[in-house]
Amino acid sequence: MKVWIGIDNGSSGSLGIITEDGKVRFGTIPNKKEQSYTKKKQNITRVDVKSLESLLKEVSFDKDFLANNIFVLIERPMVNPTRFKASISAARALEAVLNVVELMGFAYQYIDSKEWQKALLPEGTEGTDELKKASLQIGTRLFPQVESKHKDRDGLLIAEYARRKGL
Repeated sequence: MKVWIGIDNGSSGSLGIITEDGKVRFGTIPNKKEQSYTKKKQNITRVDVKSLESLLKEVSFDKDFLANNIFVLIERPMVNPTRFKASISAARALEAVLNVVELMGFAYQYIDSKEWQKALLPEGTEGTDELKKASLQIGTRLFPQVESKHKDRDGLLIAEYARRKGL
């Protein structure tokens, strides 16, 4: 049975899982806060790789799923020199997610946010707040069984995009 996993990259991102038989899961990327590695005393949020691995093992070790039938579509991280701290955080999160996905032996690919948004969100939706609002509305409409306090449904819509494209 085929499984599509969509990952909205970032330590505050989300993860959506859709199975060929219509089962759906959605949640926040597991994260943890800890003291920064820089000289300045501050906290950072990191992907909790052990919790992410446990979450993905729940899917991959289900008797109906084989690792080679699981496909992960990962949103490409934002890299913007004017937003240095956010870019570094996104790159760190991507590396953590990749380590887990590769160790699990899952096939994966990257996608730009604009590509899946163009296919699933209303035409003309622009700006971060409007995109998050549309993602929440469309995701809730497509998957009413999903209950979450997350601000959007990006991870789930990325998984849905992969499913529709037959990736």
